[in-house]
Amino acid sequence: MIILWDPDPTAVERYRFALGPDTTALDSSIVVGRTLHDDPKVDQVVIGQDVSLDDACALAEGARLDRPELGVILLRSRIDVTTLSQALRSGIREVVGADDHTGLADALRRSRELTARLVGHAGGGTSKDGKIITVFSAKGGVGKTTVSTNTACQLARLGHKTLLIDLDLSFGDVAISLQLVPDRSVFDAVAMAGTIDDEGVRSLVTTHETSGLDVICAPNDPGDADRIPVSTVAELIKVARRTYDFVVVDTPPSFTEHVLASVDLSDILVLIATLDIPAVKNLRVAIDTLDMIGSPKDSRVIVLNRADAKVGLRPEDVESAIKTAIAVNIPSSLTVPASVNRGVPIVLDEPKLPVSVAIRDLVDHHIRPRSAGEDVEPVDAHARRGLFRSRR
Repeated sequence: MIILWDPDPTAVERYRFALGPDTTALDSSIVVGRTLHDDPKVDQVVIGQDVSLDDACALAEGARLDRPELGVILLRSRIDVTTLSQALRSGIREVVGADDHTGLADALRRSRELTARLVGHAGGGTSKDGKIITVFSAKGGVGKTTVSTNTACQLARLGHKTLLIDLDLSFGDVAISLQLVPDRSVFDAVAMAGTIDDEGVRSLVTTHETSGLDVICAPNDPGDADRIPVSTVAELIKVARRTYDFVVVDTPPSFTEHVLASVDLSDILVLIATLDIPAVKNLRVAIDTLDMIGSPKDSRVIVLNRADAKVGLRPEDVESAIKTAIAVNIPSSLTVPASVNRGVPIVLDEPKLPVSVAIRDLVDHHIRPRSAGEDVEPVDAHARRGLFRSRR
């Protein structure tokens, strides 16, 4: 399938001879990016002459990391050495004159042949990327890092190669929650910007020995947060998903540009709240914001933490306020802060505790794909006693 990115609504008919019938015309970079993310059948992108060279190159650079098999062809009314050089450096396969329809058809044929070879080299299909899970709350103190660390540890415990990235770049608590002493952090990715590869990701990792979970920690100096470009974070996540089965991203309690980049790349967005009015209000605002930026609703998983607290609100009240069903209710437990103080996630320290059971429900029913006939982890009846059941 071909995408023609051109703000001119007549362009698709003008190039129909070269493009063929299986072509979708799109007029903005946001829509093109979302389509590429959602539709793996797109294998070629033709960029019209009215799209700026910088925007075209930005798309090609992102595709080179995220979809290396994708062919990008650029149309220009005038082709010079500077345009050719910048385009080819960014990963654009060919630059063709905007009036050369035969040349465009030939360029598409060559690009398809190259795509077929790349796909074949990957084993008969496009490379299977890992899942990106972003854990977010618009309010602090709701247990977001606890959910992130325990979810990631549970995935690692089940044998999945899992990476946890602490994207709370100023005040991240993942390292201290797991009692890690990292030598490197997200900040060290800045020096590799534009050239991050699998080995570069591995060089940033600190391993949690108890679970086998790999972690990329937040910087020790809060001042480093402003020196980490959004593009570097996006590049890091894209490369990491090629190596890991799951990449879990812990976030600060606000929609920073880094968080928005992670949300845009995510397959699953875990949204957390507690039974208090500010948390519910902020969750409602977060959902409205996600709707406004076009984040898909079916990728969201609503988690209510400390769901059995006797504070005058019920889970049903939260569902009514946010107009969305709660997927998982996690009960309260004094054992959770004790496990954090020991640096051992509760799913490993007390696997039969209702809190651990709820985390496992989150993983098994909403995050981890299971092969046909595979059962979820067995949990005894005592562990389930008093646990709020998931709502669909």
